[in-house]
Amino acid sequence: MSVKLKVMSFNLRMNTQKDGINAFPNRKERILDVIARESPDIIGFQEVTDEIRLWLREKLQDYIIVGCGRMADLHGESVPIAYKKDIFELLKYEVHWLSPTPNIPGSRFENLGQSRWPRIFTAAYLKHNDKSGIFLVCNAHTDHLSAAARLKSGEQIANYISAFGGRVILTGDFNAPPDAEEIKVITQNKKFPLKDATAGIGGTYHGFGELSGDKKTKIDYIFTNFEYVAAESHTVPDPHEGGVWYSDHHAAVSSIIIMEEG
Repeated sequence: MSVKLKVMSFNLRMNTQKDGINAFPNRKERILDVIARESPDIIGFQEVTDEIRLWLREKLQDYIIVGCGRMADLHGESVPIAYKKDIFELLKYEVHWLSPTPNIPGSRFENLGQSRWPRIFTAAYLKHNDKSGIFLVCNAHTDHLSAAARLKSGEQIANYISAFGGRVILTGDFNAPPDAEEIKVITQNKKFPLKDATAGIGGTYHGFGELSGDKKTKIDYIFTNFEYVAAESHTVPDPHEGGVWYSDHHAAVSSIIIMEEG
């Protein structure tokens, strides 16, 4: 038998006053509405500061949320993974820095023109209550300035996943379109390629409505080597009621089918 899981990749947009009416405090209820309406089993969040991470843990009582900040003191922006606590068992989780020294907090690809901000990925090893076997969920947010740093980050994540060698879901904001080399290093990896379950969903980044239609860029992804239901992959609409959007990204959603190992 198989089980269908709903997976979401959701860049929440950090809290900054320069967003005006779309500053995070004004979007909180909209974000909770999106999660409640879609009811994903697994969520990869991006742009989650310490304050937002605490808020998510308080409000999302049906989920366990794992992850830490990207700075050397383990505070700051994070890419946590949330999973429904009544469905999964967490076997372990890890956070690695996208850098030549992935186990050194705060490290980054300085020599590749990366921005001053460290970048990380979170990895959670989960077991479904009704299925045998372990699968890996990774979540990342790669650099917004340097394509070279993004490529190295993609290679690092691909190598980590390949070393695991099992069933994988990878969510994230990769700050690159589907035809970029830093995406191909994941989808066309010679050792361990993953499929883009969100290939047909269109643009995901809109900048609080500054980009519309074909001008939206697809930079948010759900990759996997599970089967998935392509027709059910979608972006979550945002009617921006009262001029307030839920984020500057559309949340991306896919239905992933996990099978019994045998």
